[in-house]
Amino acid sequence: MRCYEDEGSWSLSFSGAGFLGLYHVGVTRCLSERAPHLLQGARRFYGSSSGALNAIAIIAGKSVDFCCSHLLGMVKQVDRLSLGILHPAFAPIEHIRQQLQDSLPSDIHILASRRLGISLTRWPDGHNIIVTDFATRDEVIQALVCTLYFPFYCGTIPPEFRGERYIDGALSNNLPFADSPSTITVSPFHGTVDICPQSSSASMHELNAFNASFQISTKNFFLGFAALVPPSPEVVADSCRQGYLDALRFLERRGLTKEPILWMLASKEPPPPADGSQDTGHDRGQKGDLSLNWAVPNVLVRDVPDFEQLSPELEAALKRACMRDPSPWARFCRSGLGQALTYLLLPYTLPFEYVYFRSRRLAVWLPNMPSDLWWMWGVLQSFALEIYSRSKDQLLQLVSLPITSPLQLGAALLVDLAKGSDLPIRPEGQSAGPAH
Repeated sequence: MRCYEDEGSWSLSFSGAGFLGLYHVGVTRCLSERAPHLLQGARRFYGSSSGALNAIAIIAGKSVDFCCSHLLGMVKQVDRLSLGILHPAFAPIEHIRQQLQDSLPSDIHILASRRLGISLTRWPDGHNIIVTDFATRDEVIQALVCTLYFPFYCGTIPPEFRGERYIDGALSNNLPFADSPSTITVSPFHGTVDICPQSSSASMHELNAFNASFQISTKNFFLGFAALVPPSPEVVADSCRQGYLDALRFLERRGLTKEPILWMLASKEPPPPADGSQDTGHDRGQKGDLSLNWAVPNVLVRDVPDFEQLSPELEAALKRACMRDPSPWARFCRSGLGQALTYLLLPYTLPFEYVYFRSRRLAVWLPNMPSDLWWMWGVLQSFALEIYSRSKDQLLQLVSLPITSPLQLGAALLVDLAKGSDLPIRPEGQSAGPAH
């Protein structure tokens, strides 16, 4: 445990997870209950996409009830829309920006400077930067908006930060400082990071992309789909509970808890140490030179009949966040008859909804319209110049070849005319006619 003894000698890194970002909330809650020094003594919290939201929530001191209600509130909003994420009312960036404006304290830029690291991907070259210093509160919010912006999923014009355009940080560096031995990495996808779900698949193949490792399996495929198209709020809440269990397995493997809780949940007795050895069943880990107990069982959410005994506050927050609107109209809309009626009326209601929500989005966009239009004009100019340059190079290469056909002769004549030449080009080997 030498790696976690000196305060400020380790950091935490949270990967992008989309709507599965509630997994990070479960991990954070477990660490705060079972090993609070890992959060209090961390040097910095890194994050990309939804992982950055969890990092800022830790720094701002937000409660677990606040995090669960806001994240699951977005999931329930998508669940209410007839077309899900394809509905014109779906505007995740505007929704999150408003939540950040309403909830972040006025001195968040002071709290976040040099303690928060946000991964950003610069558009269009894809270069990754990690922002750690913030001059104002608005800079913190804008950096978070940039790292959450997934192209075409959230819109067509990337947001601006300090005069440049940035998109989702997960597209260039999904897990910042994943290779550092002093960084505790967290991801809701099956892989080889410190805190992640343990896969039961026999596949040993891994995909290394965006500075992160993913196991190639059907479970990861469905998790990736759920990150963009959220399932029901209850399924997302289970990912939060699984994050708590996976973080608990991480702590028990490193001997950072006082009692073997997972052994009791699995209804097994912990193995007694062998005579003359206190480290039986342990192995040497790669990070921090820790003694890892690989015999700690992997416990899933379905193996815990009463999660409230494990973490009463987290379970109460999840249940409150998953509660549906109890009004009669809301219950009718959730019923089979109400959903059928909604889809039958969709051809008549959708045009009006489209005009209404697009008008609202246009009104919000008006203050940023001049800068965005100027940026789009620059992009179109660059694109046109690139096409012209490549077409010119291809035409010059064609002219430099021996001319053996009338078509090539015509192309050569066009190039000469474009260059302002008065001398025609003739096929190779053909002599010029007599001068008149």
